[in-house]
Amino acid sequence: MKAAFLQTAPAFGRIEANVKKVVEKIRSMDAELIVLPEFFNTGYQFKSRKEASSLAEDVPGGYTCKRLMETAKKKKLFIVAGIAERYKGKFYNSSVLIGPKGFVGVYRKTHLFWNEKKFFAPGNTPFKVYNIGPARIGMMICFDWLFPEATRSLALQGADIICHPSNLVLPFCPEAMITRCLENRVFAITANRVGTEERINGERLKFIGKSEIVTPSGKILYRASGNKEKIGIVDINPKEARNKKITPLNDIFKDRRGKLYKLL
Repeated sequence: MKAAFLQTAPAFGRIEANVKKVVEKIRSMDAELIVLPEFFNTGYQFKSRKEASSLAEDVPGGYTCKRLMETAKKKKLFIVAGIAERYKGKFYNSSVLIGPKGFVGVYRKTHLFWNEKKFFAPGNTPFKVYNIGPARIGMMICFDWLFPEATRSLALQGADIICHPSNLVLPFCPEAMITRCLENRVFAITANRVGTEERINGERLKFIGKSEIVTPSGKILYRASGNKEKIGIVDINPKEARNKKITPLNDIFKDRRGKLYKLL
């Protein structure tokens, strides 16, 4: 299948313009699965809970989901996108999965980063795997990468591809995702953004770009630059992620010895 990411530079608060720009790019792409960055439609650096409230949307009834559903239907593809979600009086840093037949599911970020904790509620959805036909996919968001349990839980459920909307400012994730893929034998698509935001005095955020697609053997099939918007598309075979053998005698999941692991 053709898997892809969009590395973008959204303008803060300009939802319609950001969505229009992304939709136009998707219409020009030949892909079956496209991953967009975290908060691709709003920008990242919220200054207050009131601001988060004004930019968060219902899922799937909000403007952004509706536009993505129209696009996915026309292009006959799946889209994973990071948005600010409003649900029952709370706001979540969420990732939505949308397909040719409409809304499929939502994941709410488990591990909130920095000021996200001031404005967004911790995610209350489990890590879940979705069968989209040629592949089984799971979603995690940005800082989830630092917690190996996130990727592992999806891999144990049978995920072939980890879809990873991000707004990375720390430099470690692109290399760490190689390890996540190796230790779980899965593909990963990390869609990051570029540019800077300094909407809070003294807190300038520079987003590192370097969106990438990594194989179960840790090979980087495509990595974008650190400062330019980019479309990345590669051909992958999701079935490669179903072979968990490292040697003829070592299967990474069958060799797990759960009774000896102390999980707190």
